[in-house]
Amino acid sequence: MTAQPHTTGPIHRPGEPAYDDERTGYQRLVNHRPALVVAAASAEDVRAAVTFAAARGERVAVQAGGHGVNRPLTGGVLISTRRMAGVRVDPRSRTARVEAGATWQHVIDAAAEHGLAPLSGSAPGVGAVPYTLGGGVGLLGRRYGFAADHVHRLDLVTADGRSLRVTPEHEPDLFWALRGGGGNFGVVTAMEIELVPVSHVYGGSLYFDLARVPEVPDAWRRWTATVPDELTSAVSMLPFPDLPMVPKALRGRHVAQVQVCYAGPADAGERLVRPLRELGPVLRDTLRLLPFTESGSVFDEPDTPHAYRSDGRLLRTLDPQALESLVKLAGPSAPVMCVAGLRHLGGAFARQPRHANAIGHRDAAYAVSVLSPVGDGSAGSAGSAAEDRVRAVHADAIAPFARHAIGRMLNFSFGALDEDGVRSAYRPEDYHRLTALRDRYDPDRMFLPNHPIGEEVG
Repeated sequence: MTAQPHTTGPIHRPGEPAYDDERTGYQRLVNHRPALVVAAASAEDVRAAVTFAAARGERVAVQAGGHGVNRPLTGGVLISTRRMAGVRVDPRSRTARVEAGATWQHVIDAAAEHGLAPLSGSAPGVGAVPYTLGGGVGLLGRRYGFAADHVHRLDLVTADGRSLRVTPEHEPDLFWALRGGGGNFGVVTAMEIELVPVSHVYGGSLYFDLARVPEVPDAWRRWTATVPDELTSAVSMLPFPDLPMVPKALRGRHVAQVQVCYAGPADAGERLVRPLRELGPVLRDTLRLLPFTESGSVFDEPDTPHAYRSDGRLLRTLDPQALESLVKLAGPSAPVMCVAGLRHLGGAFARQPRHANAIGHRDAAYAVSVLSPVGDGSAGSAGSAAEDRVRAVHADAIAPFARHAIGRMLNFSFGALDEDGVRSAYRPEDYHRLTALRDRYDPDRMFLPNHPIGEEVG
């Protein structure tokens, strides 16, 4: 591809010094290898890139941070939005305009100046726009709902090069579909979101040794039935290696990390978590009143790019026997290293927003997931033996939950799903509507989203 679009941001080709850095995201198992990388600096650059690709029959992928890349683009045009990181807060209306490449930390920091917060996730380095298009299960979710529930406007470039203002009044079908339907309908260059009046939360984690306190996961399950909507929580279970870089208290242990975010007074939060503290010896306790700017410390997830895969399901309820199986099947004896995760849903997640959107399975009470590292991605492929082994372990760990499973949550699906897998994230009638809208706005399947709707995945 010798020609290129006219843009203000730089354009990179294979073999050029900046090409590899621009095409590589946080997820290192799958890397795009486009013919052109357009490092967009504006919405007009995005429109120019899309128009250029459409005229030549080339496919287009979009990447902000690259956390959720599932299928690589080979050839075609990759639009990198990382330079489009502007955030503008209007404290009077409690809204923020967020550009396509901004991370949640960008939004958190800008909102905090006015005593406000977004409905961000557990990892503040994730791109705010793609996270929201997938639904968005955040730290304040049981109190306020999905991030997508609080979107006021989206600016979209469609496959035919049009720039659309998408609101409940203008392009209402797209407004419904984009909030939960992901990147199937065009490139979102900015969104306007509602902020909430939160400056501090009571949050952090309690760490337990599962060998000494094996009842932690089931005790957490029973505890979640007693907590108010202001409290959002989760549990991660993982074996820590016995290495110097691991905190001494956690080395060589199979740990249950109970993560808590309470949108209320610290003293009330202390009372709510007391039953958890009383379960047994606590290896590490990071619970405290913290500014929302430090909300990433609640889950304390790694921020170093790496290769990984995951699988998971949304559940009507948590079966104690399935939970016991998960601890064993994804524990230290598993053939691959696993991080087993449980999230408490319900509360505002279950309530319909003012303007309906495409998010499915709001009646889910919990989410279960299993994530594993897969080498470094340097020589692997989607069909590698290492990835096949990981998938098999995940399938075994998730299988005991099948009786109460109601579908997938695409935000936590790191791996290419076939069409039935993507379909399972939605109600049948909503998936049919989403497919019809993709046929209308991207009939030639020019865009390569992380989770394609109405398209067989190879």
